Amino acid sequence: MDVQAGRAGGSAMTGIRILLADDQAIFRKGLREIIDNQSDMTVVGETKDGLEAVSKAEELAPDVILMDLRMPGLDGIEATRLIIARAPEAKIVILTMHLEEACVTEAIGAGVQGYILKDTDVGKMLEAIRAVHRGEVRIDSDMASKALVKLCRETKDSRKSITLTKREKEILSFVVKGATNSEIAQELSLSELTIRNRLSGVFKKLGVRNRTEAATYAMQEGWFTHLGAQS
Repeated sequence: MDVQAGRAGGSAMTGIRILLADDQAIFRKGLREIIDNQSDMTVVGETKDGLEAVSKAEELAPDVILMDLRMPGLDGIEATRLIIARAPEAKIVILTMHLEEACVTEAIGAGVQGYILKDTDVGKMLEAIRAVHRGEVRIDSDMASKALVKLCRETKDSRKSITLTKREKEILSFVVKGATNSEIAQELSLSELTIRNRLSGVFKKLGVRNRTEAATYAMQEGWFTHLGAQS
């Protein structure tokens, strides 16, 4: 990973607040240097294992969490599940060397918004962080794309007769664009509880477990191509 790539100059003290969770101290140091040299990002904390990541996520409430897949004690997938169970709108990017299709699918099922290889181009990695912060889903590599297709096709036959109401489609379109429940509620002049309940109904109809899976399925089906969403 080229530390000089994508450098914006100067240490960022504001902007996207990032938590690093990786058991390799040298990798964390290099990643912190890259991130803190961006004008719109800063590292607010570091952890070396999954349990500590869960605790730090709750303590610091970062905008984006960069999570290693393999860590001692509690791996990145289980840590992600615990974090999202406590904070459903947490934005987590798996940053790893593992590209097995099963790992990608499991990570998406856990609710991550991004899956990026550690040896990816620095500029591409930084853009993925920014995209996830905006609410987009970013999955890297051809194998990851295949995993998304597999995820959507696993129960495709049972979804053929799915019918969403006009309001459900409207709410789902905001999810695809990366809007939070609060932002959707404000836009539609509804309560957050109503949005949460409507989304639960959408998830049930689609047979998905979270916002990432719902957005991924909608994009794979081409329901909201006019929104210009990316996966």
